[in-house]
Amino acid sequence: MGYSPRKRAKRIFPRVMRKAQGKEVKPTEFAGYKVGMLHLMMINDKKGTPISNQEIAVPATLIEVPPLKVLGVRAYKNTAYGPKVAGEVWTDKTDKTLLRTIKSPKKIKASFENLEKKVSQLSDIMLLTYTQPKSAGIDKKRPEIIEVGIGGQNVADKLKYAKEKLGGEIPVVDVFKSGEFIDSIAITKGKGFQGSVYRWGLKLLSHKSQKLHRKAGNLGPWHPHKTRPMVPQMGQMGFHKRTEYNKRVLKVGTNIKEIAKKGGWKNYGEITSDYIIVKGSIQGPAKRLVRLRAAIRPAPGVFGNIEVTKLGINV
Repeated sequence: MGYSPRKRAKRIFPRVMRKAQGKEVKPTEFAGYKVGMLHLMMINDKKGTPISNQEIAVPATLIEVPPLKVLGVRAYKNTAYGPKVAGEVWTDKTDKTLLRTIKSPKKIKASFENLEKKVSQLSDIMLLTYTQPKSAGIDKKRPEIIEVGIGGQNVADKLKYAKEKLGGEIPVVDVFKSGEFIDSIAITKGKGFQGSVYRWGLKLLSHKSQKLHRKAGNLGPWHPHKTRPMVPQMGQMGFHKRTEYNKRVLKVGTNIKEIAKKGGWKNYGEITSDYIIVKGSIQGPAKRLVRLRAAIRPAPGVFGNIEVTKLGINV
């Protein structure tokens, strides 16, 4: 069955329902725009293999990650019905482009003094951030507002960190580093209305079995008078929210000359800000927002920094 029901996502960028828990007091999430794929040459640091410590070619995905701007701070407290918002503090230093997403910043009466007084009652602190597509290489003006978790165990330390970052920027180098594992959450490519063979991978019916061949052989019994949901039928394919776990970060860079291409990247354009290279493929087409989260179930073992010897970019 996989994921059912296979229907369209509610919006073009996803929600992150589960927050990562880190030891350091720093953001555990980030967001960027998918550029495309490339390959690179790196030294294999996996021990116990015949090609250990040798140069190998690895497929990878390039994501442009402009700095996130901190719009506000949100505090949570535990209740009998789950975590509830205990207070918010918003900044007055916002870009004009933010008015494309919200009409005007909220006038929150709460202040950091009120949150610091009841810090013992708080359970977690989150950052309200928004992206800066104007700093990326895409023709997008409307920013996305996302809630970003903060690592650490002490709520007071989280509140102190959030107070320092309110109204400022968070670059990707402060969140992720080369060699660590992350999770990618994004909306997949939309395929539209497709048949059951392409959608579910059915086997074609044999010769002379029925008039049609690209369909399920049986839709179910006469009784009950209802088609069960596990019967493979035609319908929406693609544009689903999907999460991929343990994608390894190969490179976090700020020098755009290393990945520049004449004429820009296909279906994207020129990269004008920071970037991150992740091993393997990432769901979604070019220009789509991808949310990156620290791995909630990291792979066992100790993994250090990756030595990239060459970026395979066709200039």
